[in-house]
Amino acid sequence: MDLTAVPLVALRVFQEVAERGSLSAAAVALGYTQSAVSRQIAALERVVRAPLLDRQRDGVQLTDTGHVLLRHAGLVLAQLDAASRELSGLPATAGTVRLGWFTSAGGTLVPSALASLRRSHPALTVTTRDGTTASLVRALRARTVDVAVLASEPPFPPLDDETPALRTKVLDERELLLAVPSTHPLAHKDFIEVADLRGWAWIAGPPGFGVWPGLDERVTVTHVARDWLAKLQLVASGAGITTLPEPLATLVPHGVQVVRVRSLERQRIVVAWLNLSEPASVVVDALVLRA
Repeated sequence: MDLTAVPLVALRVFQEVAERGSLSAAAVALGYTQSAVSRQIAALERVVRAPLLDRQRDGVQLTDTGHVLLRHAGLVLAQLDAASRELSGLPATAGTVRLGWFTSAGGTLVPSALASLRRSHPALTVTTRDGTTASLVRALRARTVDVAVLASEPPFPPLDDETPALRTKVLDERELLLAVPSTHPLAHKDFIEVADLRGWAWIAGPPGFGVWPGLDERVTVTHVARDWLAKLQLVASGAGITTLPEPLATLVPHGVQVVRVRSLERQRIVVAWLNLSEPASVVVDALVLRA
């Protein structure tokens, strides 16, 4: 087996497929045809003489061989990116850091950290993208993001069970709130009990975020929206209720009332990474200071 002849483009395509979980999604992200992505994967599989992907009806999963190749491919591509920065004569803390963040972190934490970095490290470029915690964990493994701000809920399990383990630092633990229409029966209570949440229509984001965790009934989800503004506008229209991370409580539109629930449900916010370059460590420090 000789991996020295493998083109870098094939490794980047494989990296994208590993993150996206499907050939078609990787093709869209890269601007390729699906057949072109399939050819690159097939070429890699011929070199390693083993399947890299387990193809399923709803996407693909990495095989054991695929996990090994992804780990090393990510290191190779990261080193090449670091070499490009160094050869460009940039200072150690300059360059580009790819930051991923789960949706509600974009309300206050990420913009605040970015504003601070623009003042303190003007030679540093931070590109960002949002996503679910699960998709961003895959992106960290595929090394298509360098650092990610992620959410975890009790009992706070590990982010995944792969090795090496992701490095994490807790940024904050926040109360989980409820957003209801201003005319809703629950709107004007100081506190409500979890039992009061039974029987209402919910507005959720995929895959089910927005419904109160552990609610002991089969809930009715009437609307699904990933965007927080869309969810809150649906609440304002009277279409249902939804959970709300504490930092977004000050951003709710007219017609929405924020209610506290007597519960131990909290959301833990962590920053995670596999390996930290000097520029990425500056980003992590900024997030810690702003949390």
